Amino acid sequence: MSLSMSVSELEDPMDPKGKKKRGGARGRKANGIPQTNGEGGEPVTLFEVVKMGKSAMQSVVDDWIESYKQDRDIALLDLINFFIQCSGCKGTVRIEMFRNMQNAEIIRKMTEEFDEDSGDYPLTMPGPLWKKFRYNFCEFIGVLIRQCQYSIIYDEYLMDTVISLLTGLSDSQVRAFRHTSTLAAMKLMTALVNVALNLSIHQDNTQRQYEAERNKMAGKRANEKLELLLQKRKELQENQDEIENMMNSIFKGIFVHRYRDAIAEIRAICIEEIGVWMKMYSDAFLNDSYLKYVGWTLHDRQGEVRLKCLKALQNLYTNRELFPKLELFTNRFKDRIVSMTLDKEYDVAVEAIRLVTLILHEDALSNEDCENVYHLVYSAHRPVAVAAGEFLHRKLFSRHDPQAEEALAKRRGRSSPNGNLIRMLVLFFLESELHEHAAYLVDSLWESSQELLKDWECMTELLLEEPVQGEEVLSDRQESALIELMVCTIRQAAEAHPPVGRGTGKRVLTAKERKTQIDDKNKLTEHFIMALPMLLSKYQADSEKVANLLQIPMFFDLDVYSAGRMEKHLDALLKQIRLVVEKHIESDVLEACSKTYSILCSEEYTIMNRVDIARSQLIDEMTDRFTHCVEDLLQEGEEADDDDIYNVLSTLKRLTAFHNAHDLTRWDLFGSCYRLLKAGIEQGSMPEQIAVQALQCSHYSILWQLVKMTEGAPSKDDLLALRRVVKSFLAVCQQCLSNVNTPVKEQAFMLLCDLLMIFSHQLMSGGREGLEPLVFNPDSTLQNELLSFILDHVFIDQDDENQKGDEEDEANKIEALHKRRNLLAAFSKLIIYDIVDMPAAADIFKHYMKYYNDYGDIIKETLSKTRQSDKILCAKTLILSLQQLFNELLQDQGPTLDRTSSHVSGIKELARRFALTFGLDQIKTREAVATLHKDGIEFAFKYQNPRGAEFPPPNLAFLEVLSEFSSKLLRQDKKTVHSYLEKFMSESMSERREDVWLPLISYRNSLLTGGDDGDRLSVTSGASSKTSSVRSKKGRTPVHKSKRIEEESVDASWLRGNDTLQTPGALATPQLTSTVLRENPRQAADTHLPDHDSEPVCARVCVWKCVYCMCVLTSTSPSSRGLMEDDAEPIFEDVMMSSRGQLEDMNEEFEDTMVIDLPPSRNRRERAELRPDFFDSAAMIEDESGFTMPMF
Repeated sequence: MSLSMSVSELEDPMDPKGKKKRGGARGRKANGIPQTNGEGGEPVTLFEVVKMGKSAMQSVVDDWIESYKQDRDIALLDLINFFIQCSGCKGTVRIEMFRNMQNAEIIRKMTEEFDEDSGDYPLTMPGPLWKKFRYNFCEFIGVLIRQCQYSIIYDEYLMDTVISLLTGLSDSQVRAFRHTSTLAAMKLMTALVNVALNLSIHQDNTQRQYEAERNKMAGKRANEKLELLLQKRKELQENQDEIENMMNSIFKGIFVHRYRDAIAEIRAICIEEIGVWMKMYSDAFLNDSYLKYVGWTLHDRQGEVRLKCLKALQNLYTNRELFPKLELFTNRFKDRIVSMTLDKEYDVAVEAIRLVTLILHEDALSNEDCENVYHLVYSAHRPVAVAAGEFLHRKLFSRHDPQAEEALAKRRGRSSPNGNLIRMLVLFFLESELHEHAAYLVDSLWESSQELLKDWECMTELLLEEPVQGEEVLSDRQESALIELMVCTIRQAAEAHPPVGRGTGKRVLTAKERKTQIDDKNKLTEHFIMALPMLLSKYQADSEKVANLLQIPMFFDLDVYSAGRMEKHLDALLKQIRLVVEKHIESDVLEACSKTYSILCSEEYTIMNRVDIARSQLIDEMTDRFTHCVEDLLQEGEEADDDDIYNVLSTLKRLTAFHNAHDLTRWDLFGSCYRLLKAGIEQGSMPEQIAVQALQCSHYSILWQLVKMTEGAPSKDDLLALRRVVKSFLAVCQQCLSNVNTPVKEQAFMLLCDLLMIFSHQLMSGGREGLEPLVFNPDSTLQNELLSFILDHVFIDQDDENQKGDEEDEANKIEALHKRRNLLAAFSKLIIYDIVDMPAAADIFKHYMKYYNDYGDIIKETLSKTRQSDKILCAKTLILSLQQLFNELLQDQGPTLDRTSSHVSGIKELARRFALTFGLDQIKTREAVATLHKDGIEFAFKYQNPRGAEFPPPNLAFLEVLSEFSSKLLRQDKKTVHSYLEKFMSESMSERREDVWLPLISYRNSLLTGGDDGDRLSVTSGASSKTSSVRSKKGRTPVHKSKRIEEESVDASWLRGNDTLQTPGALATPQLTSTVLRENPRQAADTHLPDHDSEPVCARVCVWKCVYCMCVLTSTSPSSRGLMEDDAEPIFEDVMMSSRGQLEDMNEEFEDTMVIDLPPSRNRRERAELRPDFFDSAAMIEDESGFTMPMF
């Protein structure tokens, strides 16, 4: 009903006149005018009372009800203003407006009262106060209906007025009105649903009492009681009909329009509340006619709306008694829900997986559906992976009959009933074909399957014992997979945090988690102290299995060895490790052995001495063997056979692996390695693997000697001795750069870069000035050799020959690229830390565009760091790189350049990218940019044309490249640079207009743009130049006078400079890259609008949207469209789509599908009718115009 009423209607004949003021301590309003209570600071309006939340909501509502009973018009006016003010409106509805104005007029008047300076309103304002207000607002509505449910809501006045107001506000163009009124209406509907549920319960109870009384014998039957029960039943029926009408008004007038609102928050409110209705009163709302709205909205574009849909469905699927009512919905929307497990919003994907897990109990998922969820256990996003792990556990790893499985395990002599589940886990891991991510699989299952994953006794039992009758033998692949999974579970239990790449880092454990971690660590230590030697003994010949098993000791609590008197097990472990070292030469196995010795040798444990003796004995034997083998190899020289080479190589690999984690300087391995390297350089026949290992071992030896120097107080003789060692090794590495074997060259290069970094000037930082004799600065020869190596081995094209396209070939390419990136990064660090001269970076910077995909991030970071250290030198290096590219282009194309060619465009694009790196703060980069222009001008006019002065200089075209940096000059500096340019220009040059002089013309114009000099050259016509000049002047922001004076006092000393940087380099053709984004079809449609110059773009877009919305409203369909057809995209209609006339049209269409009819109680069975199947397309009834409700 409308808010407009006559005076006679406002006067209640049942109420005595004169009661226009409300009782109570809070005199909030009288006749719509705010009143104070005289105390100051206390809330005086209903809005303020609810916002502050100081009073219990029950008492606030009771006070309002009391005032409503005294004067319902004033109380209702207070409630209307409450909704208006909760929307953020400053206006107030007065009693005269309430009496004389229509609903739409009042809302229009309130719209004019909005604060236009701010788009915020209470429901969107940040902070705890407004978050609490939202809660209080919803609570107020719920308590109001609860307190009024027995009488007031049936007076045909309060609810009609409130629903009419909220319906009008929900159709407003103002977002605040729509948002607030929709939330209020949905909470009002929820409260009414609760009332309807209570009425249904009371009706059933009354009917039961009536039937019990009527079935009594005639003498015992109380007719008066029967009449009372009949009267009560009739009253309850009337009340239920009233509630149905109210809910129909809200549902048809607000929900069916706002669940498709343009604002995602409003749509989310609607979906959240309909989920509450279906769960609260499933008999009335849990049917296809309401479920379809949730199903349609699963396609919403906003993640928060999709999230509400999934949570609403989770609340329904949690109750297994509701599964029969959800069967048709499940079959219809199952595919969509499964596809949402891959949602781009991680929160949505997590909830979708949880919903699919609930649906799993219904046995409605196919194997293909399950497989779509299985692979998500390898997701890098941990919540998604954990949810998928819960699904996997429920599907595959949950024990259906624990007692029977335990009895079967005992009959087979097994200590654990988890054997079959562990086998299934191994099979799943192998079939997933993601064998490098076992840690991710374990982490995903950790929260749901800890009992299974921590059953290390069962795992070792499967590995060590022979299978009993009825069990299959584990294959070699299955054993390897089981060992890998077992090690991952041990790591997860001991470290109690996710693996690398999953999670934001180590978090602080709670006391309970810390206790669990300690208990797990003790449990695994006690078990594997005894089991690990046996496992190593069985698998010592298999390098992959041994490398994994040797990771287990790093998670031990080593105090258990001495506390539990388990030294014999330690001796057994050391014996097995020694056998592994003697049997294997694979680097990963040797590194694992070395690391295990290092962990067991920790000084904090009492077992250190025992382990140290075993380690020293092993090193002594390997060193003696190595020394003798080296002597034999050097004596035989070129006549050495394969056995001699293998003996040296195998022993050297073992020693190098141990030297990485252990200080072996007392065995003096550097001397033997240096002799091998020198012999290889002199004879040129040293096997590459021996050379690589000798270089690495020597490098470790030098680093361990440096560690001793830094930890103690070395003498001058010690420092000089180490300097001689380092100097000789650097010389050997430099010589190895010319080796014919690529692995040797790459190893020598990396070691050179590392040692130059370590022994640079930064070695003396931190109070280590005494180490100054150890500082090395590379000479120009070494720097040039390092740069040449980078150009020859990093900036190369992929070999296009023998491209098989298989996975192994792709893996090799990726590995090779990774190696090249490491080489470039190592050299870039030398430039960044000023170890290699910065101009050497020009040969790297010039490849930025061509190799952007491979090395763009490294080059960009190098450029950023070098600019931080020296802005001017970095700018000179940038212009030098462009000059090198230009010179190389001249060598290829000759003096006559084709300025339209892709090569020239590539250089200009590179210059544009370089210009962007200077940022927006022109004051900070002022001097650097000016220096760049100075060097560029000098380069352009460096050589005269041999044909005469009337011909342009050979490098003049470079000015076109230089003009890309003109925008980075301040206005005052542009004039200074222009003056410097004129020093190189003759009078005749200023007058030339031929094409060959265009670079000079365009560069000069770029300097004059925005300046005060009106002498501008024109490429085509003077009009265009003047136009652009005027535009630039109008668009320039005035500069403060004092600042302008400061900027104009430019230090022009750089104008007199004549130094230029020159570094020769090879030609690198810039390669332009294109980043073409896939267009959204709707966006593409918007961009292909008719182009009318007189019509603003925004107007055209709005017209297009309005036309689109009207097409949706007036479209006709040859056949009815129902829910069983393909899902289309949800409508995100314009707010104006819900105007009054359109609402009426849509209400006609929804007449048969949106009437809320509560389930009949026992006395209403004759009124029950079969509801149509809203999942059937035939249920969507057309009106006379042929309009059907579009499925979005």
